[in-house]
Amino acid sequence: MVVKSHKRVLRQVPDRAILRLARIVSGGVVLAALVAVLSGMGRADQRATAGKLIRGSSLIWLMGSRWGGCQPSPTASQCAKFVVLNATKWKEASVGKVTIIGIDLAKNVFQLHGAAADGTVLFRKKLSRLQFCRFMEGQPACVVAMEACAGSHYWAREMVQLGHQPKLIAPRYVKAFIKRQKNDAADAEAIVEAAQRPTMRFVEMKTEEQQSRSIMFRTREQLVNHRTELANALRAHLYEFGHIAPQGIRYLSRLERFVEDENANLPDLVREICRDLLDQIYQLTGRIDALKKKIDALSREAEASRRLQTMPGVGPIAALAIETFAPPMETFKCGRDFAAWLGLVPLQKSTGGKQRLGKTSKMGQRDIRRLLIIGAMAVVRWASRKGAPESSWLARMMAKKPRMLVAIALANKMARGIWAMLTKEEDYRNPATVPA
Repeated sequence: MVVKSHKRVLRQVPDRAILRLARIVSGGVVLAALVAVLSGMGRADQRATAGKLIRGSSLIWLMGSRWGGCQPSPTASQCAKFVVLNATKWKEASVGKVTIIGIDLAKNVFQLHGAAADGTVLFRKKLSRLQFCRFMEGQPACVVAMEACAGSHYWAREMVQLGHQPKLIAPRYVKAFIKRQKNDAADAEAIVEAAQRPTMRFVEMKTEEQQSRSIMFRTREQLVNHRTELANALRAHLYEFGHIAPQGIRYLSRLERFVEDENANLPDLVREICRDLLDQIYQLTGRIDALKKKIDALSREAEASRRLQTMPGVGPIAALAIETFAPPMETFKCGRDFAAWLGLVPLQKSTGGKQRLGKTSKMGQRDIRRLLIIGAMAVVRWASRKGAPESSWLARMMAKKPRMLVAIALANKMARGIWAMLTKEEDYRNPATVPA
């Protein structure tokens, strides 16, 4: 019965644990020579040899039960406990060697995934906001990887204060490392896998000043969009009664004349609603103008913003957006890389050695890209009315290409010029006036 029970236990134990189990059941009788023999055998030979050791240990157990010379052989539950306890002790000893912690951020629940330098999983934890702060304070300095999402820059600054090295990854780069089902634990593990790639691209941590300017920029953009929505609604209401006006906020005065005209065929209820819409538009215009003044003041204070505004097509808003949303220019090797980061390059679908280029990729920072295209379009319109300098790049492009295509190409050229201006700390120099 003892031999059968041992054989049943042996079938359930992995190969690497056969040698340890053989040492236990033999009561320490296995010699160093037998250990060497077992380690060099295959799976079937190890089981056969271990079976012989078990039969020998059974005889020792029978002798020990009569004379009290040896301890009885362990049961199946004792063998299982031995394997589990050894694994637990190994994990506990390795927790202090954590080199990277992946964090799936949320408002109240944080999922942590700790790993060693070779990627071995050391712990998985689900902590509350208070528990997360206490846990990270007690951890030794390591790499802390997070997705670049809402609140990530705040936690990155907090990790720096605790002595850790934060790394922010774009969510689209993490998605490729998620295995099968998506949950918080899988996301945290995928963040660690992505952060350990040697070619991974990380997002630069933003300072509090950058985030403050970003909030001001977003607030102004939101107010402008709301004002445009109200102006379009006012124009649509008046069109229902036969009054039309061109699109654009500049023609708001014409819509106001329709509303205030007593001879206009407008019901009193419609006139009252349209006046309310006009009041809201004027209130938003006042708030937008106030933010515009703050943006102008900030752009005059910073040296980088002042330098950027020397380039045609770059105003205070565009300069502030570049200073706020763009990473340090030293992270790009050349101006082409910065233009590609903005999405001002063709989308590649090349294969088999054949170059296939499509439309602009639009895969970068949308705010800077949009403002550069608007500024480039303003330069193209000015050149079409006043005339571009003779034999210049802009004149040659406008002579054979559509205006919108010229504007996109000029925006790409502006992005490369911005990189050169900020890295070399020089003002803009017009190529048409620079001697060859």
